[in-house]
Amino acid sequence: MKRNDSDHLGMDLGNTNARNNESIPMSNLYLDDVSPLYPRLGPYFSDRRRRVDYVLAYQIQKPSSTQRKAPKFDKEKLNFVRRLRRSISLRSSRAPLQPKEDPEIAAQDQQSDYHEDDKRFRREEFEENLLETGLELEKDESSKILGIGFLKIHAPWNILCREAEFMKLKMPTKKVYEVKQDSNVVEKIRMFIHKVTAPLHPNVDNTMSSNIKPLSHPFSREKQHLFDLSDRDKFFDSKTRSSIVYEVLKRTKCTRAKYPMGLTSLLANGVYTAGYPLHDGDIVGLNAVTNDRKLLYEQWASYSAFYKYQPLGLIRKYFGEKVGLYFAWLGVYTQMLIPAAIIGVIVFLYGCATVDDNIPSMEICDPRNNITMCPLCDHACSYWKLVSACGTARASHLFDNPATVFFAVFMALWAVLFMEHWKRRQMRLNYTWDLTGFGEEEEEDLKDHNRAEYDFRVMEKKMKMEHSNLKGEKVKLTCVDRLPAYLTTVIVMCFMITVTFAIVFGVILYRISIKAALHMSTFQAARTNVRATVKTTAAIINLIVIIILDEIYGAIARRLTIMEVPKTDKSFEERLIFKTFILKFVNAFTPIVYLAFFRGRLVGQPGNYLYVVGSYRMEECAHAGCLMELCIQLCITMLGKQLIQNNLFEIGIPKLKKLLRARKSDLDSKQEEELNKTLQRHEKDHILGPFVGLNPEYMEMIIQFGMVTLFVASFPLAPLFALLNNIIEIRLDAKKFVTELRRPNAVKTKNIGIWYNLLRGLSKVAVIVNAFVIAFTSDFIPRLVYQYMYSPDGSMHGFINHTLSYFNVTDFQPGTDPFQPMHLGYQVQICRYKDYREPPWSSSPYEPSKQFWAVLAARLSFVIVFQNVVMLMSDFVDWLIPDIPKDITLQMHKEKILMVELFMKEEQGKRLAMRDNLNRDTCTSPCTSTPSNARDRYHKQIPLKLLVAPDTENDSKQQDA
Repeated sequence: MKRNDSDHLGMDLGNTNARNNESIPMSNLYLDDVSPLYPRLGPYFSDRRRRVDYVLAYQIQKPSSTQRKAPKFDKEKLNFVRRLRRSISLRSSRAPLQPKEDPEIAAQDQQSDYHEDDKRFRREEFEENLLETGLELEKDESSKILGIGFLKIHAPWNILCREAEFMKLKMPTKKVYEVKQDSNVVEKIRMFIHKVTAPLHPNVDNTMSSNIKPLSHPFSREKQHLFDLSDRDKFFDSKTRSSIVYEVLKRTKCTRAKYPMGLTSLLANGVYTAGYPLHDGDIVGLNAVTNDRKLLYEQWASYSAFYKYQPLGLIRKYFGEKVGLYFAWLGVYTQMLIPAAIIGVIVFLYGCATVDDNIPSMEICDPRNNITMCPLCDHACSYWKLVSACGTARASHLFDNPATVFFAVFMALWAVLFMEHWKRRQMRLNYTWDLTGFGEEEEEDLKDHNRAEYDFRVMEKKMKMEHSNLKGEKVKLTCVDRLPAYLTTVIVMCFMITVTFAIVFGVILYRISIKAALHMSTFQAARTNVRATVKTTAAIINLIVIIILDEIYGAIARRLTIMEVPKTDKSFEERLIFKTFILKFVNAFTPIVYLAFFRGRLVGQPGNYLYVVGSYRMEECAHAGCLMELCIQLCITMLGKQLIQNNLFEIGIPKLKKLLRARKSDLDSKQEEELNKTLQRHEKDHILGPFVGLNPEYMEMIIQFGMVTLFVASFPLAPLFALLNNIIEIRLDAKKFVTELRRPNAVKTKNIGIWYNLLRGLSKVAVIVNAFVIAFTSDFIPRLVYQYMYSPDGSMHGFINHTLSYFNVTDFQPGTDPFQPMHLGYQVQICRYKDYREPPWSSSPYEPSKQFWAVLAARLSFVIVFQNVVMLMSDFVDWLIPDIPKDITLQMHKEKILMVELFMKEEQGKRLAMRDNLNRDTCTSPCTSTPSNARDRYHKQIPLKLLVAPDTENDSKQQDA
């Protein structure tokens, strides 16, 4: 058989000993495979038979460096040659420099060669250890990607079976059963909805009916007869094969270095530059045969399929359970946004329909009231008429009306229903994907895989203890070892939060100063649109700051987590998520919290205003309240983050990178297209972007969930904007995963982890926040207090006059009175301002009035009542809806019964086979000559335990347990 230039490992490492030659046969794919091989379905070795299950990429040594091909030696000779080569390279790095060379350049070249040789030796050791595990390898250093070599890895059948048994992978058995649906009303409604929405389901080829489910069992080599192994090529799909190989790679270590190095350390130190499983094939083009990737592109990643359900089964089959659960959660969240968006639109339309009947806004817009208001700033601002705030008052009613309270209660219950619906959906997926028994022993197995940085720090600590003659204790990193990192984390995070507060305070000063500047402007247009200009520009500045700080905070959170040296990948991920969430949540919501709860409450009153940084007077709210400004800030922040940060960055940055690569390349578009056709699968995937995890995707949606639930009382259209964004986000993420990113390592998990706890915490906080928004930010409580306590006829007539206090302009502090007091054409003696204070002619002028304390008591009472009632209703809904659907509970119980029956039949078959063999052995002469009593005596002499197969005792014990 011919070998091409890319098959170097067959010469370098594959022939190290006789055992390796036996483990890498070139004639067939499996040692005991008798089934015919299928046509080429994906990337293969150079023999076109062995499938590539995983690829490691590395930098090829410089052409100036000597590269030798190792001859076919035995193991001892090969090790001797490598030791000699290592000693020669070390000596050459210390050799005296030639006078004709530049010493600095020569030293850099020698150091570079030394590092390259060191990386090559580590690669060779790692590859030797991989061969010892039974994996088969092939190198490709004649790649069309300059300077990159590839190590292709294949797992033979016996290795797949061994590792599948170690990993306790549940595989489908030959036994199938029918999933019978209940006949209750809820199940009938669900089936009716399923039939009605049949056109919305993706056209994915399901070989088995949805009512037929195979019985799954952890794979065992001793029980291979239980599984359908007629087609071994398809028994382990590409996702399972790559996950098995990745597990072997994580377990394999390099031990010749100062400390053991696993795959993570080798990737971090540049020994290998990338590691990834391969995509199934091309999506478009002549070489694009039907495969799972192409099916996902057509039925999932296409924008034309935006109205269809997601093929979650195919997503899980191709990308793994972790990615599948993310898109399942995103789909459930998007579906639940539909009723919230509909109710929000109805609330908004109710505000539009009743704006002309709203008495407070009608009184503000009535010019006959002729109410003169006090200046909004010192000296530069003049007196103004209340009628000029007519537009703001009418717009505020669109979001601040009696329906807003109902919508806040609805959204609190919606958040609980969403969490309950997701728990049930997650449990149904766990049953469908055979994850019901996953999570206990498997989690313990994952804890054994320490991170490379943790092992390195433990090795350093062990070496220090050896120098100090401290031995006998198990070495591990304690809280004392991590104390400097913990203190650094606390200090840095507090500093970053302080930076966020400082930036928000800077925007406040910007609003104050720009307002005074516009009031002094000579342009009439600038003076008439002061409020709109200040609100919009400040919101845009906040948005830009949020987007910039988000990127900075993400990098800082990762750096702080690395400093803490978590032991496992799960611990690292949870700590990183927590830090990132805290920083990004504070960054996104600090401007909103200021507008909702602090602006307009730290002002003082005319003649005694509160000043900051010298002469900057704190901001006041408009007469209709700060709810309108809060709505503008929420709208711009939410839309800006979704359009710019979530969508534009995800679309624009990959396009920009592709454009830069095209400009750096010497080839035109046609030549690049022709070159792309000749690239192999592992080369095409290497060009794609690396998979960086699901944390950024989850973080986008968690912040959006906060926008939708926390301040929904001030912005009922937030669910609608979130729904429209998520419809695009699903297809955008799908296209990114299928076409622009390397295939991620399949990770098995049964839930979304810490993200569920964050969602649940946000849903609880949302109840409290909305209670305070309704009570303190809107005018809902003051209107109720006036209507039922102070109104003479029980209506809202006179409410505006009731909320305005009087101020004598002679009480202004020197230098704060308007420099144009005759701006309105007459001398102002008394001006009005929004507050509940005593008039200047009372015995206690400008002190809080009785109305102030009545309104404050009503507000606090509303917060307490609203919070407890909504929490009680939420807990009742949580108790009412079971976490596990009833039909899933019944099906899981049925599966256990069927599994017991299957093993009982197997045991009976073994016993019958054993009895037949014994009967056959007793017939040494013609069977008719053997007396029956002699046969009975023979059976009595056989111990009972010999009539049972060796494994059935353990199996029966497991069944009993």
